[in-house]
Amino acid sequence: MLTVEQIAPRRIIPVVIIEDYQCAIQLRSALMSGGLHCAEITCRTSAAIDAIAAMADDPDFIVGAGTVTTVDQVEQVVRAGARFVVSPGLSDSVVRACADAGVACVPGTVTATEVMRAVELGVTTVKFFPAEVNGGLAAITALGGPFPGVRFVPTGGIRLSGLGTYLASPAVAAVGGTWLTPIEAQRTGDFASIERLAAEAVSVSEAAA
Repeated sequence: MLTVEQIAPRRIIPVVIIEDYQCAIQLRSALMSGGLHCAEITCRTSAAIDAIAAMADDPDFIVGAGTVTTVDQVEQVVRAGARFVVSPGLSDSVVRACADAGVACVPGTVTATEVMRAVELGVTTVKFFPAEVNGGLAAITALGGPFPGVRFVPTGGIRLSGLGTYLASPAVAAVGGTWLTPIEAQRTGDFASIERLAAEAVSVSEAAA
């Protein structure tokens, strides 16, 4: 089972809302050219499963599924080739289904109670979502006090301008963001912009290392 450190060695996870699975390969190529070799494809659109399957055929790229909320979805995305699962909240059944399938699970948490439950389920890396509206790095730092063994993946409202601040925290395992793969750039085929955004994020990550 992969760890977040293996999934995202650059400590950045592009969160992709994809409308047309046929652009999945170009999207993957743009991210890889920019220095990012992973992506979380959110299960918010009908194209998600096909996009996961399309991206999963390159062993050098780790594709996962996001917005996974049910056991049935876990089974679907794993069959499609997802190697990690991200959930907006904490579901015992989803965490257990991921463990049974042998894929990493990053469940969403925002409270100490949810973090405690995640730890009870054997999870030590959790998503902090939505990050900015729930206190951002200050909240993560506060939660990190009583849970020094837990690391967080903040997602939601984060932009390039705040990336370095998050990555400077030892409590942060990686940062997720939709800003890296804008829908409009996908629609217009502007994959050069996506490559540039990925490269900019990698540069910030290297500076924060």
